[in-house]
Amino acid sequence: MTSERRPAVFLDRDGTVLEERDYLADPAEVSLVPGAAAAIRRLRRAGLPVVLVTNQSGIARGLYREEDYHAVQARLEELLESLGAPVDATYYCPHHPDFTGPCDCRKPGPGMYRAAAEDLGIRLEESWYVGDKASDVEPAVRFGGTGILVRTGYGRASEGERPEGTLVADDLAAAVEVVLHGVVDPPESPE
Repeated sequence: MTSERRPAVFLDRDGTVLEERDYLADPAEVSLVPGAAAAIRRLRRAGLPVVLVTNQSGIARGLYREEDYHAVQARLEELLESLGAPVDATYYCPHHPDFTGPCDCRKPGPGMYRAAAEDLGIRLEESWYVGDKASDVEPAVRFGGTGILVRTGYGRASEGERPEGTLVADDLAAAVEVVLHGVVDPPESPE
């Protein structure tokens, strides 16, 4: 852990970095959202820690094993590394309240974020929370950071559920523009 705390960028995995596949359990199906690796590279060059946080309820549901999750994650890390876009850490929640009872690690709960803050010396109140669902960006409200909902994955369908104050970007590359330069796309005009 570093002695000086710093902000980080928390990224949801499925639908934000990876193309959305319901209950992804096969490493052969790992496919990056276009522009995701370049966006992560830009964050790394800017000196921002990049942390993946992912709910993996398919484990609790019995749809795949924890070993399957780890195989998919290893393939993703290998792919990102080969593209010069490694992440600093990954945290996952294998639970689902209907199957395993409540936990504090399932997004939007604080568990994974607090663990990352402790492990990596992160200032949660200055961090960015990026994902394609309301649960991915809600931690920004809890901790005082900035949430950015991306329109990839389930993002377009989730826009109406996002917390007040959450920004919206077309994809991870556009979200990184916001993080690095404060550039926000103008909202789409209502029809």
